[in-house]
Amino acid sequence: MKHTLTFLLLYAVTALPLLAQDKPKEDHSFSVSKNLDIFNTLYRKLDLFYVDTLDAEKLIQTGIDAMLSSLDPYTEYYADEDLGDLKMMTTGKYGGIGSIIRMRKDSTIIIAEPYEGMPAAEVGLKVGDVLKKIDGTDLKGKAVSEVSDLLRGEPGTTFVLRVQRPGEKKTRDFRITRRNIKVEPIPYYGLDGNIGYIALTQFTENCSADVRRAVISLKERGATNLVIDLRGNGGGLLNEAVSIVNLFVPKGLTIVETKGKVQMANSAYTTTAEPLDTITPLCILVSSSTASAAEIVAGSLQDLDRAVVIGTRTYGKGLVQSPQELPYNGQLKLTSSKYYIPSGRCIQAINYRDRRELGKDGRVPDSLTNVFKTRNGREVRDGGGIKPDIEVRHDTMANVVYYLSTDDVLTDWGTLYTQKHPTIPPIGTFAITEADFEQLKKMAREADFKYDRLSEKRLEDLKKMMEFEGYYEDATDEFKALEQKLTHNMERDFDRRRDDIIELMEQEIVKRYYYQRGVVEQALQHDDDLKRAHEILSQPDEYKRILQP
Repeated sequence: MKHTLTFLLLYAVTALPLLAQDKPKEDHSFSVSKNLDIFNTLYRKLDLFYVDTLDAEKLIQTGIDAMLSSLDPYTEYYADEDLGDLKMMTTGKYGGIGSIIRMRKDSTIIIAEPYEGMPAAEVGLKVGDVLKKIDGTDLKGKAVSEVSDLLRGEPGTTFVLRVQRPGEKKTRDFRITRRNIKVEPIPYYGLDGNIGYIALTQFTENCSADVRRAVISLKERGATNLVIDLRGNGGGLLNEAVSIVNLFVPKGLTIVETKGKVQMANSAYTTTAEPLDTITPLCILVSSSTASAAEIVAGSLQDLDRAVVIGTRTYGKGLVQSPQELPYNGQLKLTSSKYYIPSGRCIQAINYRDRRELGKDGRVPDSLTNVFKTRNGREVRDGGGIKPDIEVRHDTMANVVYYLSTDDVLTDWGTLYTQKHPTIPPIGTFAITEADFEQLKKMAREADFKYDRLSEKRLEDLKKMMEFEGYYEDATDEFKALEQKLTHNMERDFDRRRDDIIELMEQEIVKRYYYQRGVVEQALQHDDDLKRAHEILSQPDEYKRILQP
């Protein structure tokens, strides 16, 4: 046995380099084959001997989801029947009625927001309408995803939707014809003095052409400065991001390089067209939910010193996904590479491998990030998203405001308001009155509106655990003190957060009359990031100083 071990050690040291390189590949290939064989055999044993009949699709889907969730949040499997969701993500298009739906606390499904110019709005569906039946199919007890699947379908197909409108005893039937629904990537653009503003919410097919048209329109109307709002933009198509950057920088620049494990994942994306405008001062607004392709635009324009980035640090998604075809018309959207913007940095914030294998948080600390240089020599860093050139601090949203924004009481108040007001004044002149504010407060009080739900639940769970373990009696006074702190004075908190709540109320009403374009335009009335952009653009010397220190 001793001689055998000596021989094996000598072989490992003196074997040809090629064999030494191939061995790990052989081990990996064997490991893959072995574990696939185990999984296949395991399922067949379950299917044959398990006491209950198994649903193959459901059980295997659970296994696939669990496997992929251990990698990163962006690697996903789409079965044939779910490909519509993938198409919606990349194109912004789907067959349906054009409306957001949600579930109320009483488990009924309601229209939350119809899209302007789409079938739902055209037939007269309103925010708050309760969905009762679709072609006779009762929707009681169904999940939002199930109802959404029933509403979607092939363009040109027709169905009858029965709804219960709040305040009415009789139900209403609407005959609706599904259409190709395209969610507009630019819900609003407009001019304030000589500053043009464009809100870009997603990177779908041809959105760069939409941005181009908006820029041309604004300049024709007198814009000599531009603001592009990428706050809340979760990204989309990488090539569209490159095309948008190309509108503002010269032809022939490398904007993004992707680098992955295999050669086919490595690519360089350059600007291929003559730019639209390389001179007009430009500000980019970003937030913590600005991600992926939106970060490519913000980061590239920052690296090339073409725009001043304003807001809060972005999400930090530097990973690229590519589709892979699977049997039976399925698709796998998998993370295949990382992207690097002009300075050479990758802004990925989380190392999912460390999180997976070492049990760490995976987030790259600022102390371990690396310094890169913009074209003009400004220092920028990798890891952790795009740090704005000008950071704007925002007040944390109060509990009462956050929970009110998602509560039925706000929807019910909005429905009551619209029933009493056939029209409202234009954006900029519309305002909530003191009587409106008091009415919402009254409705919230009558509905027993709660706004410390998570804290109350955790405290109750802790109380039950301490009772079970026998510690509660010794901590009774402390628990009573905590419960007292969580018993808020709703009247006082509403009054303290009056301005924030009124802003919320204005947006709830505006979306019912002017849709998403109105919501965006109304929000700009109280926008600290936009105000900061206006300040910078109105001071050419300061603008130049930031980009050319």
